[in-house]
Amino acid sequence: MNANGVVNQGDDAMADRVGSGPAEDHVLDGNALAGRLAAVFGADVTATPGQCAHCGTVTVVGELRAYVRAPGAVLRCPACGGVVLRIVETPEATIVDARGAAQLRFERR
Repeated sequence: MNANGVVNQGDDAMADRVGSGPAEDHVLDGNALAGRLAAVFGADVTATPGQCAHCGTVTVVGELRAYVRAPGAVLRCPACGGVVLRIVETPEATIVDARGAAQLRFERR
C-alpha cells in the first residue's frame, strides 16, 4: 500500500501467496506428513534439507507448511509461501510433484 492508501499490485500478490484466510487455520508443519513421505521415499525425510525453487530458502522438510485438508497434500515454503511439494494418493499410485524444490539433499550414511 502506498502513502495514498492505494494497494500496489505487488502487495496484493504477496498477500495471496502468504495467505491469511480460513486455510491458514489448518496449517500444520511437514512433520504431519512424515508417514506418507516415508512410504514414498523409504525413510523418514522430515530432517532432510531442501531448497525452495521460488526463493532459494533452505529448510528441512519438517519445517515446510503442510496443507492437508484436500484430496492431496501441499507443502509450502515457510519463507515465501511457494509450493515446494504436492502429494496425491490415487488407488493406483502415490504422485509426488516436487517441481517447487530446487533440490532435496539426502546424506549418505
